[in-house]
Amino acid sequence: MALIQSITDAITPAIDAAGLFLEDVHMASPGNRRVVTVVVDGNVNLNLDEVASITKEISAILDLAEFMGETPFTLEVSSPGVDRPLVLPRHWQKNMDRLVRSVMVNGEVVTGRVTAVHDESVCVMVEGKSPKKVELPYIEIKRAQVEIEFNRKGDDL
Repeated sequence: MALIQSITDAITPAIDAAGLFLEDVHMASPGNRRVVTVVVDGNVNLNLDEVASITKEISAILDLAEFMGETPFTLEVSSPGVDRPLVLPRHWQKNMDRLVRSVMVNGEVVTGRVTAVHDESVCVMVEGKSPKKVELPYIEIKRAQVEIEFNRKGDDL
């Protein structure tokens, strides 16, 4: 864990300077090398050029870092997948107008479209016979993620 914290501390300023967010750092050690995986995100979906650019910066930092030692490593940098849990308000904001499924602490499941994001809660429009807006306090959400929609009504084909 100390190595992951050292990596996090070293790369965070470059990621912040690029206007991105560090979502996760994890490491695996198959055989006699390491695989360092860094997950970054932005306020909008990242394109390949942005991922390539931050990968170069992170690689340069880790190549010079003494704490990496002599063990060879492979660096993998990616953005979070669609299955990423929605935890922070910025995760919800990025998914404005998307359909999300929220499992509440009390076991209730609320599926609705994100309509507003606040510091302490999120509003979703629950569709059905009588659509209604529901305010979900983050503290009451056990787990939430985006629902995949292949043929959303109103989307251009």
